[in-house]
Amino acid sequence: MNFKLHKSTRKRAGSSQKKSDFLPQPDAAQRQLQAARSQLLVYAKDLKQMLEKEEKKTHQLKQAHAQLLTYAKDLKLALDAEQHKNTELEQSYTDTMLRLARASRYKDEETGAHIERLSHYAKSMAVNIGWEPARAQGLFAIAPMHDVGKIGVPDAVLGKQGPLTDEEWESIKQHPLLGASLLSGSASPLLEMAKEVALTHHERWDGSGYPCGLKGKQIPVTGRIVMLCDLYDALRSRRPYKLAFSHVKTIDIMLNGNERTKPSHFDPNLLEVFREMHHQFDEIYSTVQETKEPLRK
Repeated sequence: MNFKLHKSTRKRAGSSQKKSDFLPQPDAAQRQLQAARSQLLVYAKDLKQMLEKEEKKTHQLKQAHAQLLTYAKDLKLALDAEQHKNTELEQSYTDTMLRLARASRYKDEETGAHIERLSHYAKSMAVNIGWEPARAQGLFAIAPMHDVGKIGVPDAVLGKQGPLTDEEWESIKQHPLLGASLLSGSASPLLEMAKEVALTHHERWDGSGYPCGLKGKQIPVTGRIVMLCDLYDALRSRRPYKLAFSHVKTIDIMLNGNERTKPSHFDPNLLEVFREMHHQFDEIYSTVQETKEPLRK
């Protein structure tokens, strides 16, 4: 009996000893808590430093953004001023060329009405082939400069009533080159278009024109348009060597040809557009008049 009691006591004592092995000792728990606290402090310090860096970077970005806005504002003001200056220069140069164009017509048989009508014809055709309004308006503005080179042709040649000699005709054929020279040297797209027209408005689709004998699409479309419009008005107008033709006679010549004018002289696409909208040309001619001229039926 005593033996059993002793054995039971030993078992209880053994059981109690094994449970205590799984419980953390006070010193070990303190060390673990201290280590965790220290690690959290390190993380907190790193996080604070990271946030401070981000705040500093954000502040720098805001400063840079504000500076860029200032630069952009200053640049816009500078560009606006430069654009205004360029616009004034372009307008001044354009006005000068238009004055030269008007001066040149006094040396030739052309009238102010011819120059005005040419602008309207060219714009009307440009719109009918699908140009944007701004581009068509640009062609309207520069079309009167097409013959500005005639300012350099001798008066005796331009005003001659009889047939021209070969030498005189060669002198006349130089006016596109003279006009292009007068209009060159500008960065303005408008004046570049004017130069293009001045140089090529006597070129023909079949290559029989002057001064360079360009053919087909070698001729800028601006030159092709003004060439057709100029020829229409020349046929409608009286000249020393011819009476003014009626609209019906003029479109017949342009579409079917005569001894001087051939359909092959024109861009076929433009000629087809002209066939469809020629009544607009007639309306322009009838509206913009200086004097009534006898019509040749």
